[in-house]
Amino acid sequence: MKIKEIPVSLLYQSYLSLKSIEKLTSDKKQIPVIISLTSIPTRFNILHLTIRSILNQNVLPEKIILWLNENHKDNIPNSLKQLECNFFKIRFSNLDCPHLKLVESLRHYPRKIIITLDDDLMYRQNWLNYLYMEHLEHPKSIIANQTRIISFDQEGTIKPYEQWPTNYNAKIKTKLLLPIGSAGALYPPNSLNSKVLDDNLFLKLAPRADDLWFKAMSLLNNTDSIQSSRLTGAPIPIWGSQEIALKKSNIGQDKNRLQWQALTNYFNLKL
Repeated sequence: MKIKEIPVSLLYQSYLSLKSIEKLTSDKKQIPVIISLTSIPTRFNILHLTIRSILNQNVLPEKIILWLNENHKDNIPNSLKQLECNFFKIRFSNLDCPHLKLVESLRHYPRKIIITLDDDLMYRQNWLNYLYMEHLEHPKSIIANQTRIISFDQEGTIKPYEQWPTNYNAKIKTKLLLPIGSAGALYPPNSLNSKVLDDNLFLKLAPRADDLWFKAMSLLNNTDSIQSSRLTGAPIPIWGSQEIALKKSNIGQDKNRLQWQALTNYFNLKL
C-alpha cells in the first residue's frame, strides 16, 4: 500500500464498519449475479470490510459466497459471522488454493453469472453495477476492470510477466488480453472449458496462478476476454492486508511466466 492511500483506506474502513446489515442491504435492486471469493487466515479479521463494501454497492447480487478451506471452520471471526444473511454465505471446500475463488461456485452454480474479486480490497459503490451493465452489452464475454496483455519478444518467446503491460483501454481487442481478478472479473455461464474444475490439473500446471488457469480455460472455449469500458475508481486497499500476497511471489520470481508456459505446452495454446 502506498503512503498516500493510507488515510483513504482508514476513512473508508471506518465508514463501512459503522453501517448495520439493514443499512447496507435495504431498499436496493438485486441483479442476477453471484459474487465469489476466497481468503487466507491472515486476512480473516479484516475480510469483513471487503464483504461490507460489496453489501454497500448501489445494487445487490443474488448472493456473495466466501469459499474457505474446511480446516478453517472453527476460525471464523465474529466480524464475518455477524454479516451472514440472505445475501452473504460462508461455505467450505477441501481445496486450499487461489482457484477456490471461482471453481466451487462454477461447480455449484454452472448457469449463473459469477464475479470474482480479491479479499484485501474495498470496492467502490458503483463497481458491481458497472460490471453488470458491461455484461448486458457483451453477454458472452469475460469482462474485467483491469487486464494485462500477454507479450512476446521478437523471436516469439514469452516475456517475463512484469513486462506484460497493464491495460485499461476497452478499445484493445485481442486474444492476448488477460483478465486480472483483483479489480473484479465477470464470467458468464459456459465461458470456461469444463476442465476448469480439474483440481489435479490446475494444481499441477498453475498451482499459484488462478488468473492464468482461467485464461487458458477461456481460450479452450474460444471465449473473448474484454476490458470494461466503464471504470469506477480503483479498489481501496485495506490497511494491514498486504503482508502476504501471491502477486509479489509470482512476479518477483517470474513464476507467472513459468506457469503460463506450462499451460501453453500442455494445452497447445495458440496466441
